[in-house]
Amino acid sequence: MPESTRYVRPSSAESRGEAPGRGRLRGRRILVVGGGQQTFDAATDPIGNGRAMCVLFAREGARVAVADRDAASAAATVDRIRGEGGEACPVVADITNEADVARMVPQAHKDIGGLDGLVLNVGIGVGKLRLAGVTADAWDATLAANLRGPVLCCREAMPRLDDGSSIVFISSIAGLTAGSQLVAYDASKAALAGLMRHVALEGSRRGIRANVVTPGLVDTPLGRAASAGRSSRAATPIPFGRQATGWEIAYAALFFVSDESVYVTGQILAVDSGLTGL
Repeated sequence: MPESTRYVRPSSAESRGEAPGRGRLRGRRILVVGGGQQTFDAATDPIGNGRAMCVLFAREGARVAVADRDAASAAATVDRIRGEGGEACPVVADITNEADVARMVPQAHKDIGGLDGLVLNVGIGVGKLRLAGVTADAWDATLAANLRGPVLCCREAMPRLDDGSSIVFISSIAGLTAGSQLVAYDASKAALAGLMRHVALEGSRRGIRANVVTPGLVDTPLGRAASAGRSSRAATPIPFGRQATGWEIAYAALFFVSDESVYVTGQILAVDSGLTGL
């Protein structure tokens, strides 16, 4: 199909974050790790995945603990939720620091009155491209944030989660197919699937589910920063003709957090308009 006539998937009210809540998480208590967002261009930045999830969960009736290493960003997410009449509290923590994780989970449990949902929206991509660009320091920093941090969060949260809770890992299609050219990033995101399966197996004894959402190309501040550093990212042909919004990723996470997916565990959902499958 000529580029001038390429199909572009229209956005919906959900895509734009304009749909009203439907009470799908009424009474729930959810910790979102990575609930703030980075800044690329403050004047034009769209909403990021983590903030969109926090706002959406609150709209759907949940009390949300917004955890982020950036106190101001976590507070901004909380302010937005409270401005809409929702319930949220900030938690400042860097999950590469084991002591922070050990403090974060009980603080969130106390602040929102328990935990029955955990969303791990963390990930960094640092260092130079391809194998020749790999350094031990960049490798260790990437795995500390992208893999060791989620392991620690699950270890600390599992004893405090209610039976029947849901854990959602936010990964990337870089964990399904090579493409980012950041070796440590791709490897760490692929490894999240293995971690998820262990957590799902161990959690199944108490009805605790674990699943992975793998976003494709998403128009977020972090995505725009990535495209600025690697122009080929923005030029990638996408079956739906546009990048996803942070809200569209949030709705996928909402499905896994809610009881609508009560019989789904140990699964990976690619939210990428078919980019990895077509």
